[in-house]
Amino acid sequence: MNIGLDIMGGDFAPREAVKGVQLYLTESKSPASLFLFGDEPVLHELLKEFQITEHIKVVHAPQVIGMNEHPTKALKEKQQSSISVGFHLLATGNTDAFISAGNTGAMMVGALFSIKAIEGVQRPTIGTIIPKENGKTGLLLDVGLNADCKPENLDQFAILGSLYAQHILGIDSPRVGLINIGEEEGKGNLLAQASYPLLKENKEINFIGNIEGRDLLLDKADVMVCEGFTGNIILKFAESLFSVTQDKNIHHEYFDRFNFENYGGTPVLGVAKPVIIGHGISKAKSFKNMILLAQKMIETDLMGKMKISFQTK
Repeated sequence: MNIGLDIMGGDFAPREAVKGVQLYLTESKSPASLFLFGDEPVLHELLKEFQITEHIKVVHAPQVIGMNEHPTKALKEKQQSSISVGFHLLATGNTDAFISAGNTGAMMVGALFSIKAIEGVQRPTIGTIIPKENGKTGLLLDVGLNADCKPENLDQFAILGSLYAQHILGIDSPRVGLINIGEEEGKGNLLAQASYPLLKENKEINFIGNIEGRDLLLDKADVMVCEGFTGNIILKFAESLFSVTQDKNIHHEYFDRFNFENYGGTPVLGVAKPVIIGHGISKAKSFKNMILLAQKMIETDLMGKMKISFQTK
């Protein structure tokens, strides 16, 4: 198993990325082989400092795509960047997954055009973990990749999210809820009204109907589906909730679960190989958890299961 990691991506890279590699290798009983993409002289100094010698291979990538650069233009002009090199090795089969906390747009463009969507998937999606008040975990998607959607997109998001919840989160027969402004069938805007019957008739998911905003943190649904405009607002609100608790010095195990570092990064669901996008402010714990997530996605052959699911549709 070979996992590629962009060491140069993120506000605190490369040091925090290397520290994350150290955490992963120290805590893992059966570590994967890690391909580290970045400036070779810089990387060797950090690897020496943190005494990392095994299970790694440094791949020289002297260029870095900045956070504010245009994604498509940067990927085209900076073919020796850590993100470009990372996607090249993933596309050619030299690695089995790719992780970066760098330019989010570049990661999305690379995922869609270097790896491409699974056949039958109209639009890949990204999701985020939602901690439930009773200790369980839910998945919200889409959270920003697809601001405008068709009903067919939400129907596919429900399948992708259900497979992720089942094989990565360990939830048997995950309950799917459509985020709406009321519980009754027929409520909501045109998208919600048109999506409901598709989800209701979908035999591949366990659809429980509409859920409201007040249900998101309760144990009502395991997979919560909406278009990316609504999902991104919910995601940013959840992030601000955690920030407020930190600023106000409010400590509670439930609010601590809103810390994104606990989950590492966001997987792109619906593309042919595992691609994980980290938060720009990721530190060592986040990088470690992104590697663990990539490893689990490979071990469970999540993308293979998604391919099979869409072959039968």
